[in-house]
Amino acid sequence: SGSTDCICYSTVGISDPVTSALHIIVGDCQPLDVSSVHHNNTFLKYSVSLLGYGFYGDILKDSEKKRWMGPMRYDYSGFKTFLSHHYYEGTIAYQPAKHTHGSPRDKESCRTGCYICKKSEKQLAEQHKECGLKHEEGEEEWKVIKGKFLAINAVNMSCACPRSPKGLSPAAHLADGSADLILVRKCSRFDFLRYLVRHTNQDDQFDFPFVDVYRVKCFQFTSKVSEDNESNVMDIGKKRFGQFCRDHPACCCNIVNSTWNCDGETLDSSAVEVRVHCQLMKLFARGIEENCKGEAAYSQSSIEQLL
Repeated sequence: SGSTDCICYSTVGISDPVTSALHIIVGDCQPLDVSSVHHNNTFLKYSVSLLGYGFYGDILKDSEKKRWMGPMRYDYSGFKTFLSHHYYEGTIAYQPAKHTHGSPRDKESCRTGCYICKKSEKQLAEQHKECGLKHEEGEEEWKVIKGKFLAINAVNMSCACPRSPKGLSPAAHLADGSADLILVRKCSRFDFLRYLVRHTNQDDQFDFPFVDVYRVKCFQFTSKVSEDNESNVMDIGKKRFGQFCRDHPACCCNIVNSTWNCDGETLDSSAVEVRVHCQLMKLFARGIEENCKGEAAYSQSSIEQLL
């Protein structure tokens, strides 16, 4: 499930082949939300974990050029991207996930037999039965946010991993038909570093004035610089301000748009439409159990239940 194994950690609680094999033998089943990504009404990709623009997109794009470095390329590209401190201006429109229970900051983590996922799925099914998906999206109000962002992240799960035990959104649920949309606005390098560090401890990473988080069922993002004008902007920058751009690497003529990081794969289309599909797929897993205190404890618990 990628270099971070975030899908394993978010759905099982551990990255262990024996534990995963036991779940397959027993026949455990864990439903999972999936997001579809579109550009100009054309389907691009599916996403099950992270869809990131800005910081995480830039890291991935830079690391692709350094595959010879192995896993260390992510550390190098991450440090390089942090120092560059690029921000991107654009507009985000989203529809709140009103069918879900709870919020991204309620600290209610998704666990085995999660009642929030069960209730949300049931309520969403009732809404679709009453008015239909297309009619519902057309009628509901879109909330619009404009600004300059260091990172735009949409997660269908906590995205927990060894380096970030709580993940990007600790209270994100696996199967409630929603995604947590995290917006990190332009701020100082020091403040952004504080935000990143909080992913490694128990402090609330959303407790900053420049960070907003919303639980959504769909959203759209459009960069200020349209894709049709990218070539024109680059040409003008090279012809008229070439020397200025070379002397000032932070000039906007060099950086137009970021890249979307879609589950570790790059998407070059900056303007996207994303919709969450409730419980679209199922995994051989059972979610993270409440009594899971560590890797050893979880493995022992799984084995005992088989015997």
